[in-house]
Amino acid sequence: MPSATSHTAARPRGLGQRIRAAVAGWMGQSVSLSDAEGMAALFARREVAGVEVSGRTILSLSTVWACARLISETIATLPLSMYERTPTGRRVASGHRLHMVLHDQPSVDSTAAVFWESVVAAMLLRGNAHCEKLIVAGRIVGLVFLAPNRLTKFRHPNGVTEWRYFESNGRQRTIPNARIWHVPGFTVDGENGLSVIEHGAIVFGNALAAGKASSDAFGNGLMQPLFYKLGQWLKPEQREEFKKSVAGSIERGETPLLEGGIGVDSIGIKPVDAQLLESRAFSVEELCRWFRVPPWMVGHTEKSTSWGTGIEQQMIGFLTFTLAPWLRRIEQAISKDLLTPAERLRYYPKFAVEGLLRADSNGRATFYGAMVNNGILTRDEVRSLEDREPKGGNAAVLTVQSAMTTLNGIGQTSDAAQASAALRAFIGVSDTPPPQD
Repeated sequence: MPSATSHTAARPRGLGQRIRAAVAGWMGQSVSLSDAEGMAALFARREVAGVEVSGRTILSLSTVWACARLISETIATLPLSMYERTPTGRRVASGHRLHMVLHDQPSVDSTAAVFWESVVAAMLLRGNAHCEKLIVAGRIVGLVFLAPNRLTKFRHPNGVTEWRYFESNGRQRTIPNARIWHVPGFTVDGENGLSVIEHGAIVFGNALAAGKASSDAFGNGLMQPLFYKLGQWLKPEQREEFKKSVAGSIERGETPLLEGGIGVDSIGIKPVDAQLLESRAFSVEELCRWFRVPPWMVGHTEKSTSWGTGIEQQMIGFLTFTLAPWLRRIEQAISKDLLTPAERLRYYPKFAVEGLLRADSNGRATFYGAMVNNGILTRDEVRSLEDREPKGGNAAVLTVQSAMTTLNGIGQTSDAAQASAALRAFIGVSDTPPPQD
């Protein structure tokens, strides 16, 4: 009698298993399609409302394009530096091995702005960003962004994981899992980010369908579909003649001559009745929700913002609710995966966001004046924020409004006053005025 194990193995495999085996055979015997990320990479496109939804098609939506560009380009322009903790605060660790990689040039073929723009865009649209760590003598000396649509994860039967990447020239190469730097986006399992393309397919599909319907309406001259009424059956040659003469002239906007009882009428609804414009306006707001971007920041100014009247307040809201989560993800991923445990105690990465919070000239002058007069910033620190060279000397000393004395001198007499009092005491001159007769 066969054992339970042999009996189970003898059962015919299901359709899903046969599909997996066929795809595995097509892509190579070492591929394992058991992980969700691999399956999502293979079938990362859907059809919703009669249109294809994929990474390529959703970027044809102006709102998606604008939101993705706004977030990725804004983060890419923020300086990212390595900082060193010091007893008195912090300082830029320009000599750290990762500072130039993160701040200036991740690799010989890319700049920091282009690199971070690609990383953030992949996190926004695909849910995950993958980069290859360039390692020399056990030290990370560079980072290379890996396009999501050309990267595939493989798992060998022995459990070893590796990645296969197709270069832009068509060549394929294998990358060990230890050299992959993974930065997930929004996640619910703590490991893999959720793809906006996959989970927002219905919203994106409806927006694409609305745009296609609007394009078709304008392509037809804003005319609804027509039908023609005749009192008799036509022969094939008569139908062709009818299409060229009568139907063609109506669709071209010409005034036709209807003979022999021919009638014309319309079916369907007009574009205004279908509320195409209202539907497309709603799509803008709906798509902005997916990226947590205020509609006014992508050119949709139909409704005013509720984030305050000043541009500074609006930028604070955008920084707090939209950019901050992405910045924090990247910073912590760098500390976790690119720094050694010993380096984490001394160094940390940080984006500089002060440039986003600059107000108008009058607002900055008021802010700087209050910070300097209350001993919070020095004049050289203000000059540094304004991209000006420091002056040194007293310009690097904290002062307060109390006669512009130093913080250490508050409540004490000046050095000159102390010297004068000491001299008077030495020569026997009293500070008390003599009595008057």
